[in-house]
Amino acid sequence: MTGMPQKLIVLLLALLLGLQPVTTDLYLPALPAITQVFGVGMGQAQLTLTALLLAFGLSQLVWGPLSDRFGRRPILLWGMAAYTLASVACAFAADMAWLIAGRTLQGIAMGAGVMAARAVVRDLYPPAQGATVMSQALTGLGIIACTCAPMGGMLTDWLGWRIALLMLALFGAVTLALLFWRFEETLARPDPHALSPGPLIQANLDILRNPTFRTWCALSAASYLGLFTFLASSSFVFVTDMDYSKTAYGFLMLSMSLSYIAGTFLCRWLLRRTSVHRTVGMAAGLTITGGVGMAALAYAGEGQDWYGAWAVMVPMYIFMMGHGVHQPCSQSGAVVPFPQRAGTASALNGFLMMLGAFFMGAWLGTHMDRPVFALAHGLLLWAVVITVLAWTAVQRHGRPMATTQPASASA
Repeated sequence: MTGMPQKLIVLLLALLLGLQPVTTDLYLPALPAITQVFGVGMGQAQLTLTALLLAFGLSQLVWGPLSDRFGRRPILLWGMAAYTLASVACAFAADMAWLIAGRTLQGIAMGAGVMAARAVVRDLYPPAQGATVMSQALTGLGIIACTCAPMGGMLTDWLGWRIALLMLALFGAVTLALLFWRFEETLARPDPHALSPGPLIQANLDILRNPTFRTWCALSAASYLGLFTFLASSSFVFVTDMDYSKTAYGFLMLSMSLSYIAGTFLCRWLLRRTSVHRTVGMAAGLTITGGVGMAALAYAGEGQDWYGAWAVMVPMYIFMMGHGVHQPCSQSGAVVPFPQRAGTASALNGFLMMLGAFFMGAWLGTHMDRPVFALAHGLLLWAVVITVLAWTAVQRHGRPMATTQPASASA
């Protein structure tokens, strides 16, 4: 068992999981400006996001087994060093091709941090406590996300998009320094066979066959894809369609993050009173309310003077409350059956999430002629999927045994 205090573990997890909102939310307010500077269309601009996410997902399939073989610490240090360098390259991009390449490298490096964070939770904690610790870390992620979009908007308006992208390099450097000085290895028994082709293929097949993994992985992917739909389309909804400033857009994103933070607090409150699968089932009521509300207001408000940012944000606040419950429960639940292969299971979960995001981003790129309806249709789709999963599969297969121990406890 590690000697790190739990508060330090939660802080490190928050920074590692926070790589996703830092890399996307801080960047999104700059996306319309980047599109104008390089003279490219919205579809090509979306590649800077979808390429990042595809690289992020694919890289985890490599990082996961590597971390099971060599431990979490070396993977985290190499990954964060690469992330910092890739962020500097993005800030000095000379054209869109350079920027897409830099964002791809960023995604590869980001995979190490996010994958290892989920594996660390499985290394150290049994299922119910793991969901609580993950919820605490995701509260920290929400706080980080609160600052990213407003900071990205203000830096882009005042100093230009290159300075905004340099902030990603600063975040990476600070996280790398803290990992170097304070993070202790959490994997009790590295697997010497983790990289052998036969055992690795068999491990992935075993993970995919497991109904608990499939259930929680599907929930985490669907919940993330609902958020991704908003992230990928919102700058065009508010900045291009509704003519908000980039700074105002950033503060709208901040308010969305606050609702997500409230959802993580709700998650912990529910977990103290009931089981994980019942917590998820109750949160699905918020999810479907947000998805249906977004679509209903989009159709009712088409061409109407009263339709504005509130009609998009209020349903999104409700959806994000549910998201704040679904993510900690599903991300911790997906790796519960695999204490000795937590890195591989975490990687496979992350890959499937990002594969879905890649295809969703490609679909959005071809439907952005009416950004509000692209957002409304996408959110409604994922709200329905989440609700069906939460009320059916999670209730049947998503009940991790309370007696399951962390991998380190068996060492």
